[in-house]
Amino acid sequence: MVAQASASFNAKRGTLRGLHFQYPPAAETKYVRCTKGAVFDVIVDLRPESPTYLEHLAVVLSAENGRGLYVPKRFAHGFVTLENDTELTYLISESHTPNAEGGLRYDDPMLGVDWPLPARVVSARDTAWSSICEIEDALKFRMSLGEAAHS
Repeated sequence: MVAQASASFNAKRGTLRGLHFQYPPAAETKYVRCTKGAVFDVIVDLRPESPTYLEHLAVVLSAENGRGLYVPKRFAHGFVTLENDTELTYLISESHTPNAEGGLRYDDPMLGVDWPLPARVVSARDTAWSSICEIEDALKFRMSLGEAAHS
């Protein structure tokens, strides 16, 4: 079910957004496509019970390759634009819930994301996220509630 459709326009190459997520019970499933330009798109597994906890997957999404990316619940999502004037569209399973939002620093060494170019434009919000070292106990607790506790 789609509760929300969103679009993101980013004027400058090197614009970084993320890594964003929502905590359960408002955790979101997303489907992301790049409809203009190109992005290096990253998802991070935040499910403490998963053997891939804190591992990431990175893909290039572009208007040219037509790929989409499924972002499961309890995963963080972010991207850096590879071209000027890049647009993304999102189909999202839950409405945005401000008190359930969370984020990870895109440059957190625990994630080891090898971004293909320097982040030139980053919002104050995205530079203010705490490091995983500072929030991991709370992150694990809130994410471990996951599907079972909120279905």
